[in-house]
Amino acid sequence: MEIKINWQNAIIAGLLGTVAFDIVGFAFTGQWWDIAGIIGEKTELGLAYGVLGHYSNGILLAVLYAGIAPSLWGPSWARALTFVTAETIALVWLFMFPLLGGGIAGTKIAAIIPFVSMVRHWAYAIPLIYFLPKQNK
Repeated sequence: MEIKINWQNAIIAGLLGTVAFDIVGFAFTGQWWDIAGIIGEKTELGLAYGVLGHYSNGILLAVLYAGIAPSLWGPSWARALTFVTAETIALVWLFMFPLLGGGIAGTKIAAIIPFVSMVRHWAYAIPLIYFLPKQNK
């Protein structure tokens, strides 16, 4: 089976998912673009670069999801939640947080960080469900 990615929908889903991620983050932290700020600070390239990197990452993840989704089990909502849950555990909890000195799942930062990071990523999944429904199956 040939997998065809709807690039327009993937880009829209990635952008809107990142906005949803940021809105939930603001609700929890009171800070807008906290992740973009960290990216800009750690790279020493400033907030504008951080925002570009943060939103580009959101688009990239949506494109990856669009390619992987047809091979995942279940309805669109289960596929999207499975993808973002696995991505959060593998790339955020076990890679990014430890790399930034936050420990596994960010627990050195605060005990609530694993919960907050997962909820933010589940919010990111909502546009994936809507814009990238059960394709190629």
